[in-house]
Order: sequence, then structure tokens, then C-alpha cells
Amino acid sequence: MKNLFKNLNMRKIVSLLFFVGVSVLCFSQNRELNIEKANTTLNERGEVYFKFKIDNRQQINILTRIISIDNVKENLVFAYANKKQFQVFLGFNIDFETLTPPSLLNQISTEKNEKSGENWDFYPTYEEYVNLMNFYANDFSSHCKLEKIGESVEGRDILVMKISDNVDEKEAEPEFFYTSTMHGDETTGFVLMLRLISYLAMEYQNNETVTNLVDNLEIWINPLSNPDGTYFAGNNTVAGATRFNSNYVDLNRNYPDPEDGQHPDGNSLQKENQVMINFMKQHNFVLSANLHTGTEVINYPWDTWQQFHADDDWYYNISREYADTVHANIPAGLYTGYLSDFNNGITNGFQWYSISGGRQDYMNYFLNSREVTMELSLIKSPTENDLPFFWDANYRSLLNYMEQAIYGIRGIVVDSISKEAIKPKIEIFSHDFDNSFVFGSAENGNYHRLIAEGTYDLSINADNHYPKFFTDVQVFNRQATILDAELVPWPAHSDLSEYENIRVKCFPNPVQNISKIYISSPISRSFKIEILDIFGRKMMEILNKKYSEGNNTIDLNFRNLTEGVYFVKIISEDLVIEKTLVKL
Repeated sequence: MKNLFKNLNMRKIVSLLFFVGVSVLCFSQNRELNIEKANTTLNERGEVYFKFKIDNRQQINILTRIISIDNVKENLVFAYANKKQFQVFLGFNIDFETLTPPSLLNQISTEKNEKSGENWDFYPTYEEYVNLMNFYANDFSSHCKLEKIGESVEGRDILVMKISDNVDEKEAEPEFFYTSTMHGDETTGFVLMLRLISYLAMEYQNNETVTNLVDNLEIWINPLSNPDGTYFAGNNTVAGATRFNSNYVDLNRNYPDPEDGQHPDGNSLQKENQVMINFMKQHNFVLSANLHTGTEVINYPWDTWQQFHADDDWYYNISREYADTVHANIPAGLYTGYLSDFNNGITNGFQWYSISGGRQDYMNYFLNSREVTMELSLIKSPTENDLPFFWDANYRSLLNYMEQAIYGIRGIVVDSISKEAIKPKIEIFSHDFDNSFVFGSAENGNYHRLIAEGTYDLSINADNHYPKFFTDVQVFNRQATILDAELVPWPAHSDLSEYENIRVKCFPNPVQNISKIYISSPISRSFKIEILDIFGRKMMEILNKKYSEGNNTIDLNFRNLTEGVYFVKIISEDLVIEKTLVKL
């Protein structure tokens, strides 16, 4: 602890002592007393908060699948567990200390207050929260629109505010999403997001930065995604809030996971997360962030596995910009060490500690979005008097982060004949992997590929259309590169029902040497097969050959082709079928 304190200012020291509860960690306390205290807490709250020491990182990789790890500081681990998880943890015979729940450490008012949203030094009651959201939607209806996207397990509303210049329309603009407090006892972001809604609503047309954002983005903000946890003690106070939802499940370990499948925590998908997934699938969020507390750092993907994201350099840059903007604008003195944990305020998730079932990885992998986790307060539920500081320190960075959604490569994709919008898929050659490609909007054909400064080759694809390839596309930081495209549709088919019954598959894919094409046709017919590179150059051809009714197998020899992406075209007199194949 001495070396840790040496690098912290007085605010950090006081906060850390308050956070861990003691200044000297003592793990020689009687184990039975800690178990008894833990069981009492579990019976009262359904979850227990505790700390323990580890010998090596491998222990973290095991325990993170069993309990809900909250923070790791060198060899010290802070964690939560429900009854079932805690019993499994006890089987490891690890010495631990039961801690006071973080939401019971600070003195938070339990009285219903009459403060207006202009002060922002209070935690609203649940009723006040709902009323505030309705107030902004009603009083600023020209650019604010409130949506109830579902309910929690206990029936509380899950609310999202849309803020846009044409709030009732779906425009060809990037969609942006902020969400907070999926851990119910992490309430800093709850108030920050309410205040951000207020700021955007009231400053539109008065503030150049805000006006630019509202005019060029479709902004969605969900201040509270786990209302049952936040109002565990009743609708009139956030004091005593719990991390888990009312089923005692950690919502940030409950999402489908790229590595560990659909139910990584062994629980069914919780109602709050199902509501959120349904909402997010209805949109095409280009950029998002979920807000937490417990440390002070911007955490970027991946959380679940060790390899870096394809856009790791871009993630690093935008996270660095967020933290640096905070550092440049906080007042000198008591708060000068704010948001400086890990690499001076930023970290790769896995390098901190691995989790499975996190929201961030779900958004990045399954929805092809871009999301970071913002840990914005060492104390999970700061006193009400401290809330204005967190706004003053973060609001510029919150706005700058939103603005990132406007940059990168963007454009509109339409059918070349009908000129109607089509849903595009954008892939960067020799760059994209682990689902880092992005999709555009089916409604307007707009796409937005956020990426670091550089020169790229890419393809724009859409169902039932020939792809289009672009080379040497230049991207500059904090600028937009416009790249529209018209895609040529495949030829009309004389017998569509026959075409739909033809099945084509390339396997293995990716391929190292030999790949096979499997063609299943309801009738015998002749096909020509061409292999094209990303520039449309013909690399290989199998001349017209008649294939029999039923299943046919054709070998393709890729030994003499270089690594990269190729397109396999199966051509008959009245149809063209195209498959993408990767050579390793």
C-alpha cells in the first residue's frame, strides 16, 4: 500500500481508504466470523461484497467465471457474489474479508427532495427520475422524444431519450448510445446522464458544439438500465442499492459472449438485458458507451479474450483523448489525480482482468458496433455534494466522445437501378477480424466505419448485389471521408423458384490449400466457375461443365494464390451465385 499511496494525491488516498474500509488489509481475521457476516448480508440483500488476495493472474481467470469480480489492484481483488456463487467460492478455501456494501458507506439522503434539475446535487427518487425524463420530452419536444423500451423484473420502466433535430424521423445519420448503471449501486453515471439530457435539450441552438451534435447524430441516452438494483431499498432512495438485479444476477456478466456462448454465467438472459438487446437490434449504433463506477478509467475491448480488437489503435486514441480532455479541464488542487488509474486513465479490458458476458463485448462482436466502458468514479455512490464535480470534469469528454461517431469512412449505398437504399456491409481488407466489419442502415443505406487515420482498401457488399471495391481510401483523424456507392443487382432469374433451390457452399473457409465447392441443384445444368481477387481480376477459371442433378463437389486448388480475400462466382446462363472465400 505504501507504493500505491506514494503515487496518489490526498483525494485519492482518502477515497481509496473509504473504498476498502480500512487502511491496513488484514486477512488474518477469523474465517468463520467473515462467513457469518457474509451469510447475514446475503440473507438481507441477496449479494455480498468482499475482498481477497491472489497469488497469480491464472486464479483471476478461474474465479471470474464463478463470482462477479469488481476490481483488481495488483494482487488484491474486490468481488460480489450471490448465495450460490459464494458457496462455490468458499470451496476454494481462500482467505477473505466481508466488506460493507458500497452503497451503504456514504451518507445519502433518504428523504424525498424538491430540488429542480438545475442544481444536480441530488439523487432523484424513482418517481422524480420518471418525471424528469417526461419533463424534457414534453418541454423540448422539437428535439427530445422519450421511449419506454420495456420493464425490469419488478416492473420499473426502462427509459431511453432520443435527441435529434428531426426527432420523429429516421435520418441517414450515425446513431449514438449512452447507457448507465447496469450495476445498480454505481450511481454516478445515472445522474451524469440525466444532466447530459438536460444540457443537450437546453443548449440546442444556443451552443455550437451541442447544435452540431444534435443536427448530425441521432443520440439515445438511457440513464438507468438496472432500476431494481438502484432502488433496492425502495423508490425513495438509492441508498442501499445493489449491484445485481432483483434475481441476484450481474447484468454485466449475463450477455451472450464471443468466447463463452449464449449463457456465459449459467443464467437465463435477464429481462433487463433482453429489453436492451431488443432495443439495440432495432437500431444501428455506430458508437456507444456504458457508464460504471468503482475505479477511474476508460476500458476498451476486449474483455473476454487476450487478442486485441482489429481497431485497437483507434480505441486507444479515443480513450486517450477522453482522459486527456478530463485532465486538461479539471481544476487544480484536490481533484488533480482524477481519472488517472492504470495507463493514466485508460486500459485494455483483458489486461485489467477478464470477464465473460459483458455488454461491451456483446455490442462489439454480435452487433458490430463500437463501445467502451467508462468507469468514472472511484466511489460507487459519491455523496450528493460531489456530483457536480463529476459533471464539470467529464461533460467536455462526453461531448467529444459523441462527436467521434461523425468521423471515419461514411456514405450512402443504393441499388444502381432503382436508386433505393440497401443495407451495406463494409469490410476492410487485411484489417478486419473477430467481426470488426460493420453494417449500414437498411432504411437509408447510410454506413459509418470508424477507424484510425490511415490508408485502406475495402469492399462494400449487399445481399443480391455485386460488391464494389475501393483502394487507397485515405482517412484522417477527426475528419469524415465520404464514400458513396451504387451496387449493381444480380441478373433477374427466369425461374426464381429453381434458383432458390440451388445450394452452394465453400468448405473449408478459410482455406490454406484445397477448398471444395458443394453445389446442390434440382436439375442438371452447366456452370462456369471463376475465382476473382478483391480488385475483380480473374485468378482462376473452371470452364463450363455440366453438373448432374443433386449434389456435386468441385475441388479448388489455392496453393499458388497469395493470402487474402477471393470471390467465387458460379455462373450459369440465367444466374450468378457469388461466395466469399479467404486464403490463409
